[in-house]
Amino acid sequence: MATAPANNLPLFYKDLVPLSSIDHADYHARSLDTAEFLVGQHAIPLTSDEFVSASRYFPIVFSSGENPVPLALMGLNEGVNIFVDDQGKLINPVYVPAYVRRYPFMLARLNPDSEDLSLCFDPTSPAIGKFEEGDALFADGQPTEPVNSVLEFCRTFEEAGQRTSMFVEELKKADLLMDGEVAIQPEGNDKPFIYRGFQMVDENKLRELRGDVLRKMMQNGILALIFAHLFSLQLMREIFAEQVRSGKVPELIQVPAV
Repeated sequence: MATAPANNLPLFYKDLVPLSSIDHADYHARSLDTAEFLVGQHAIPLTSDEFVSASRYFPIVFSSGENPVPLALMGLNEGVNIFVDDQGKLINPVYVPAYVRRYPFMLARLNPDSEDLSLCFDPTSPAIGKFEEGDALFADGQPTEPVNSVLEFCRTFEEAGQRTSMFVEELKKADLLMDGEVAIQPEGNDKPFIYRGFQMVDENKLRELRGDVLRKMMQNGILALIFAHLFSLQLMREIFAEQVRSGKVPELIQVPAV
């Protein structure tokens, strides 16, 4: 998975403060044409709800470790994102993961002893501030409709995250995840580029599952998610080819994908 910031905040977030009708009464949120935080980010967290949509554009893998997280690969190498330019503008229309669309907002637990989540935002983002343009965040001390929409989106994202955790737990319970490896042989090279450092579903173990387990996975939708993940892996070669065209392939023969 992409390296977390040194301050242990989630990916993209440099700071986090709770949205306040007092402190941010005159704040506005504006749309931006670029997302500079995406430049150089090759692996983006993905929810299981997004697998089918994302699988058309990105390889979907799972991070290494005991608690795997689904990731959409926007590049095969650290620091490479072939889907945005140097300013963070999408080069071509693609599915944008909800994790990206949520930024700079997120729901966070302010009190570790409480289960309540509060709407927070990254104050370093150029999308929020004391601007004249954009949508007001508060009116007469109350959240505006745009804020309510953001809150609902963040709640939906959290619910999708819970479903994703249950999906991954089912994969682990069935012992379906294995260390992944992809070898890509470019023309003119005598050695392949070998990508490791991620997990993927073991197709052999999938075929060996008992009929009742497979039937349950089909009924609860897990099987469809697995196939979306497996089919998406074919896109690794397309992303590699685009990195070659862009001159973004390192000289190393063995490099981590995640």
